[in-house]
Amino acid sequence: MLNRRQLRIKVMQAVFSFQRQRPDDLKDLEKFVNSSMTQSYTLFLYMVQLLVKIHEVAVDKHTKKQQRISSSVEHNPSRHLIDNRILLKLRESQALKDALQQRNLNPWHLDSKYVENLYHKIQESKTFVVYAMDEEPSLKKDLKFLTYIYEDIIAPSDELLDYLEDVNITWTDDYPLINTTVIQFLRKVKPSKDVTLPPLFKDDDDGKFTLSLFRKTILNIDELAGRIEHKTPNWDKDRIAQIDLVLIMMAQAEFLYFPQIPVKVTLNEYLEISKDYSTPKSANFINGILDNLLKEFENNDQLNKIGRGLL
Repeated sequence: MLNRRQLRIKVMQAVFSFQRQRPDDLKDLEKFVNSSMTQSYTLFLYMVQLLVKIHEVAVDKHTKKQQRISSSVEHNPSRHLIDNRILLKLRESQALKDALQQRNLNPWHLDSKYVENLYHKIQESKTFVVYAMDEEPSLKKDLKFLTYIYEDIIAPSDELLDYLEDVNITWTDDYPLINTTVIQFLRKVKPSKDVTLPPLFKDDDDGKFTLSLFRKTILNIDELAGRIEHKTPNWDKDRIAQIDLVLIMMAQAEFLYFPQIPVKVTLNEYLEISKDYSTPKSANFINGILDNLLKEFENNDQLNKIGRGLL
């Protein structure tokens, strides 16, 4: 679920916080990093359970409509949404129920208005009208419809994003990745198989990498910061974006203390992160500083990369 770039962003946030507070004890910041990672999974569960709750609303509305129907006036309402094979599978999924119970989560229970609002937007969409009129439903069509409502109605909802940000501020950064993960997850749901939830980490070493990167950066922060000052003697320190300084320090830590990570991967990752989290000119600035630092490390034989193609 969480990729290395997302994990680097979580470390960046913790290092940035350290720079501002300079606490003597790192335990709270390490807890923040760990919590931020586990909260990403909580967001995933929130978004999947949101689909379940929308389905529950659909079933409830359909039942009430049937009770009001007069055969001479109305036709039976479409069952396409409540019979959606993927939604039915999610609603009965024991794996999803267990994951929520283990974390003591009951999302949307007290915030049903968001579920209701999204349900009505779905009902009003042209895609739903076409879907509801289809006389030959199929799993493929169910998935296509579900993908549409998620990508075009649920994920872009400003009201929903504002709510999630109030629940957990770090979810704003996780939101795009988690939405992509949900779509990938839905494509793997099969009516004939038990639902399998994705793991938090794509690789078993990712959690260790995250905490190690944080510790290596913090424990060597004065040395890492000092090198930046030597490379920017004509720059007023206040003119350099704090995020840029953090990213350059983290990149240095990867160059020097993570022999398995190729230099090109590190460079690319931090340049891409800077485009989303810093100024428009940051990528060029960071690239220039890191290029100079790399030359210095190579001349001093400080790079200790293991394997081919790591430099």
